[in-house]
Amino acid sequence: MKTLNIPTKTGTVLHGALFSERPADTVVIAITGIHGNFYSNPFYYTIGDTLSQHGIDFIYAQTRDAFGKIDIINQQSGQKETIGSFNENFADAIDDVQAYIDYAEQAGYQRILLAGHSLGANKVIYYLSQTQDSRIDRFILLSPANITHLTNAISENERQYIRQQVQNGQGQRLLPFELFGWLPALADTAYQWLYSDLLNNVHVETDGDFSQIRSIQHRGALLIGTLDRFTYGDPKRFLQNININFPHSEENTLIFIEKTGHTYQQKEQELADRLLHLIQTWQADWACPELDNEAKIGRNRQPNKAVCAGNKPILASKPTKFGQI
Repeated sequence: MKTLNIPTKTGTVLHGALFSERPADTVVIAITGIHGNFYSNPFYYTIGDTLSQHGIDFIYAQTRDAFGKIDIINQQSGQKETIGSFNENFADAIDDVQAYIDYAEQAGYQRILLAGHSLGANKVIYYLSQTQDSRIDRFILLSPANITHLTNAISENERQYIRQQVQNGQGQRLLPFELFGWLPALADTAYQWLYSDLLNNVHVETDGDFSQIRSIQHRGALLIGTLDRFTYGDPKRFLQNININFPHSEENTLIFIEKTGHTYQQKEQELADRLLHLIQTWQADWACPELDNEAKIGRNRQPNKAVCAGNKPILASKPTKFGQI
């Protein structure tokens, strides 16, 4: 595992890690969720080890909210900068995600798969909706975050306090209470959680605002644990409700990991194995453009003639029966 220090366009340095066992032409970039670091989400290790052992590189990609509060040195200014979930500006998600994609492109990867877990999945949706980045071959959304479920825990008194702080020009002050009962936050950041639609882009409700998803032309996969508690008790319906709003929903793969929750506890290896099989299936399709229309992706590549002649690559495991619509 190699430590990565990835600067954004404004010089903010993001910390990540590269899992790579040998030269690879495919990489998965996994955008973390809020506080979604190695310590709280050890499944990243399992995924990274599993994929890299089979010739697929994996980038664990922290964004500004991976920890509550950390100090970094801005690469452009040379000055100390404090970042974290406490002062995150959701609009910065574009720069954060793009920094990792730029790194992957410069590293020479031919296939870039953009994944995200929890709020990281929402950031992937936001990024693709705003950029339609043709460098991305597929997306992978793991346990997208139902922000409304989180904000429902904020009392009316707390909401009123947040609004007053922002209206009075005190948005950069730390709240005297923890948002959701666990998140220290500036009033400006709390206001975004409550009222910004930038990352509030997936919903349980069928009439929710899915405009970002409806604008995305990429294909990919959506995964969730069947015990995910952020979905009002019906994770499968939650995922299906998200997927049906993609323009090419019928070409997406839905994967349900049984008897596990939002962070796939005790099912880390099953999650990694399912991802491996999914990606290997995509790789087999990419080897033969007639099987996978390159217009879906936006980049033309040379086919693997050996594979197209019938010598299909050997998958790491038997095909898994995915839930798919």
